[in-house]
Amino acid sequence: QVQLVESGGGLVQAGGSLRLSCLASGNIRSIRIMDWYRQAPGKQRDLVAKVTSDESTNYADSVKGRFTISRDNAKNTVYLQMNSLKPEDTAVYYCHANMVLTDRNEYSYWGQGTQVTVSS
Repeated sequence: QVQLVESGGGLVQAGGSLRLSCLASGNIRSIRIMDWYRQAPGKQRDLVAKVTSDESTNYADSVKGRFTISRDNAKNTVYLQMNSLKPEDTAVYYCHANMVLTDRNEYSYWGQGTQVTVSS
């Protein structure tokens, strides 16, 4: 059974920082892509940042220069360092991964989400 478990969300004042973590566990052979999405109330779920297996990264324009995504392949973990947070960053943040399992098939998994609230 494969799981993605996020941690690190919370309440922070504007200008502050938070670090999200997402641990993947289960019968994993390899993880191709790990990324973070976010969904604010009444809005669609949008990609925030992505990191591939060769550690190339992509960011949404709204977070470039403020957020940094990284991964630790040995720990099957992806991180999102969020600096200079703004009230508009308030959302539920979801971890997502495309993984090859021990059956050699590729699957897409989502975490349960973690709330990030930025007060003005």
